[in-house]
Amino acid sequence: MPIRRLTSDDAPAYRELRLRALREHPQAFTSDWEEASARPLEESRQRLGSGEVPFWGAFDDGGALVGMVGLDCPSRAKQRHQGTVVAMYVAREAAGRGWGRGLLRALMAHAASIGRTDLVLTVTEGNASAIRLYQEAGFVAFGTEPRAIVVDGRLHAKVHMHRRLA
Repeated sequence: MPIRRLTSDDAPAYRELRLRALREHPQAFTSDWEEASARPLEESRQRLGSGEVPFWGAFDDGGALVGMVGLDCPSRAKQRHQGTVVAMYVAREAAGRGWGRGLLRALMAHAASIGRTDLVLTVTEGNASAIRLYQEAGFVAFGTEPRAIVVDGRLHAKVHMHRRLA
């Protein structure tokens, strides 16, 4: 199960998987497919190359990117203990094989290594498989944001979750 940090060289595969996630599961993400698809590939290259928001990827036996997750770390002094799990996605054909757990383990190890003691995330209410994955990884729900996003005219709530690393 190869999981590694993504680099600017992974930008085409990252962008393709990201757009697929947004297209197939629009209610699962705050980002929008139309907005994301209008951005050039170079923006993905810069995002992965800058390291500001590091991403990890899961690769199948053929070398295809089948999962990803990012870690957004606040720079404000009072929040430097936190990290936010972003853009978690595992392709349907790769689901149930431990990729999600592996991606979270890699992200949590990195977060701890840079001094982050707490992780937070949001997940769309009703996304049972994602909520279960996060709970199994030690995340605990601490609130629900009603009417957090609108997809095709329909409102969706976001569950806020937290996990202490240290």
